[in-house]
Amino acid sequence: MIPTDSALRFRFGLTPLEEVEPWGAERAPHWFGLTAGWYCVDIDGHEVLRYSERTVRELGDDREGGRPHPYVDHYVVRLWEDVIALVSGAMEPVPHDLVEVASDLSPDWTWLDTPEAEAALAWHGEGYLYTGHLRVAPDIRVWRAVDGDEDTVTVGWEQRADPEGLIEFAGPRQGRVTLPTSEFLAAVAELDRALLTAMEERVGELEKSGPVPGLRPDVEQLRREHRDRATWLRRARDREPGTDWNAVRIGVRTLLAAGDPPPAP
Repeated sequence: MIPTDSALRFRFGLTPLEEVEPWGAERAPHWFGLTAGWYCVDIDGHEVLRYSERTVRELGDDREGGRPHPYVDHYVVRLWEDVIALVSGAMEPVPHDLVEVASDLSPDWTWLDTPEAEAALAWHGEGYLYTGHLRVAPDIRVWRAVDGDEDTVTVGWEQRADPEGLIEFAGPRQGRVTLPTSEFLAAVAELDRALLTAMEERVGELEKSGPVPGLRPDVEQLRREHRDRATWLRRARDREPGTDWNAVRIGVRTLLAAGDPPPAP
């Protein structure tokens, strides 16, 4: 369990099983589809993925009574997968001379076709919580630093403006919080535990009661996938990224130089 005063928390709720929309002509939901619901990321007391009241009214909902909550409606497994990807790709401590680069959520870089530039771009990109499936979602980035006995993860976010002016979020436009790495990993472990527990109950319900009207799931396949996904976090924590920091340094210098304005004549 993560501390009640933790600076980072992942929250979600699953859509009732009878309301889950099946996929495909066979109407056979899979594990991914059964995680339909909502989720939110709380950072330093701010609900970063909470829509503003105006956006909630604009988005509306087809269900009687309107939209039941102000959070992102999506498959919770996407949040789970993308948070685990951070453990896999962003938990290698950043060297001191690259911390400032790591903390830049929107560097003014021009893509260059060199191995070093690609190494820098790949390293920097792995620090973002992927939100490309959401419309105009905030950029959320994490990086780890070790200084003596102090081992920390910093989580920063920056909201982007919707060109159409429809989507806006209720929290501050940007912010940053630093917490012990152990606390970050505890928050990830809690999300993993909570979702796997909820899905264990959901798969078990289908095993005991049979198909829900309108759904024809392959329960054996659901159980196999559930067992596999229960190993994802452990495998992510065991991964050794092995970043070539010298290549990253050269790439960063190259990208920064490419973004500089030309010297005055």
